[in-house]
Amino acid sequence: MANPGPGAPEEGADGPARWGTSRFWVTMTHMGTKLTRQQIRRVDDIAINELQIPGVVLMENAGRGAAQTIRELVEQRNARRVAVYCGRGNNGGDGFVIARHLLNAGVNVEVYLTVPESVLRGDAEINQRILRNMGVEMTLIDTAERMRAAACTLARDDIVVDALLGTGFTGEVRQPLTELIAAINDTPHAATVAIDIPSGLDCDTGRPGGIAIRADVTVTFVAEKVGLSRPGAREWTGTVRVVDIGTPPSLIDRVMRDDG
Repeated sequence: MANPGPGAPEEGADGPARWGTSRFWVTMTHMGTKLTRQQIRRVDDIAINELQIPGVVLMENAGRGAAQTIRELVEQRNARRVAVYCGRGNNGGDGFVIARHLLNAGVNVEVYLTVPESVLRGDAEINQRILRNMGVEMTLIDTAERMRAAACTLARDDIVVDALLGTGFTGEVRQPLTELIAAINDTPHAATVAIDIPSGLDCDTGRPGGIAIRADVTVTFVAEKVGLSRPGAREWTGTVRVVDIGTPPSLIDRVMRDDG
């Protein structure tokens, strides 16, 4: 592993390492706050429907903040290639935003999509279309055979970005995604970065649904999810970073007060 570069975490006398706030968006007013799946959905709902913050704006903020973290890892670890694996929902939409910002910064990025473009909806569809309009080639891996072919290229990837399954995931990971996750876990990388939560991990219980991504870093949005701090969860999450996406801190207070 390369030595940390400028902006890397510094070990403080008062506890664990923290990233420099000059290059990372961190929700400082709610450090330590943990939200459930329903609570984070409620925060999003209020932000979009009451405050009228478009969902695509929140996705842009999330993806750009995560991309900043990944760019720092690229610099620290001299990464030459980043692979972004995108699922069908908003987690995949975050992945498209991340890929765009990394590409704009001159990073060599490969984008993989686990569903056909026609399946995408809403904000995820918008951000995938932007990539397509930029001329970015995306590799479709919607079958077991195609996922296996993509898995064979993993050894070339220095950093893998997991934007497959988000906080809405419950139950068990199904085939052929189980094979892809296993291949990502089994192939050495400089870093695996999970977006919002490692795919396959339940954000409330912190337990894998049969299998889950083993991340070195998890970039989660708005606030930490309760499952990320459950006993044993760090095996899957690695270091957790919280990124602000532009929702007012008062929304967290309101949601927690309503559940209080």
